[in-house]
Amino acid sequence: MIRRSFLLALGLVTALPLMAWADTPLKVVATTGMIADAARQIGGDQVEVKGLMGPGVDPHAYRQTRTDIVAMTRADLVLWHGLYLEAQMGEFFHDLERKRTVVAVAEGIDKSKLRAHDTYDNKFDPHVWMTPALWRDVVIEVQKALTAARPEAAPIFEANAKAHLADVDRLTAYAETTLATVPDNNKVLVTAHDAFGYFGDSFGFEVLGIQGISTQSEAGLNRIGELVDLLVDRKITAVFVESSVSDRSIRALIEGAAAKGHVVQVGGELFSDAMGEDGTYEGTYLGMLDHNITVIANALGADAPARGMDGKLSAGF
Repeated sequence: MIRRSFLLALGLVTALPLMAWADTPLKVVATTGMIADAARQIGGDQVEVKGLMGPGVDPHAYRQTRTDIVAMTRADLVLWHGLYLEAQMGEFFHDLERKRTVVAVAEGIDKSKLRAHDTYDNKFDPHVWMTPALWRDVVIEVQKALTAARPEAAPIFEANAKAHLADVDRLTAYAETTLATVPDNNKVLVTAHDAFGYFGDSFGFEVLGIQGISTQSEAGLNRIGELVDLLVDRKITAVFVESSVSDRSIRALIEGAAAKGHVVQVGGELFSDAMGEDGTYEGTYLGMLDHNITVIANALGADAPARGMDGKLSAGF
């Protein structure tokens, strides 16, 4: 991260008292791991970030705990996603914003870039992190929120955001190059719920989720039956489970296809609504998407590097 001493040497900041900088980090609470990672990347040692939803946690169904409430009421800044992702927490955030600085960072995206929600009128698909080109807008909103909360650190936040966005753009280039090598007739992504719509729009994949945009929607027998027939008719041989969604419906697809004499395998586990384990590369935004891109490409017939964009993916993925 960019250090204050470095910026001082360049004359980009003034010699503010140390207490205003390193000794009192800004206390930030973020709902999802993706937002927490953006805050850490941009904030550096100017922030102390607590993420509420860890690996495997489904934000569609998450409700705040007593510990969460205490953390948020004591925070300098609360960052949530919005776009009806944290549907069970929306009322709480609207109440909290009367007492604390609360920012829904995905709400700042130009609505013309968003997909309509499949269930609710005048709402949008919240899974914007699935394509790096769209997630960069959220990173910029996080930078704005941190800058408003600590204006004196604006040069640090700007420099860190610039560096992080360069990596996000590099990830976009990797995705475009790698996913273009998937044969056209294999560009069908079958997952547990419809979290990959933006991914499909960006990289030319047909995306079929058993459940809708929210994991709270029901996966009916008719929908499973339709998808089984599609797998058989189109000779699709790989489907994908998700780290934050039960694999029960995906297993039903595989069994249904087998009953019709068609073999379908799990192409891999994807990170949909939550990142990987804390402390791992997959536990960062870059690692989460690098994993998904690489696993999808290899499972659907491309020749992607097994360890991803920079060789950092965990062995065995």
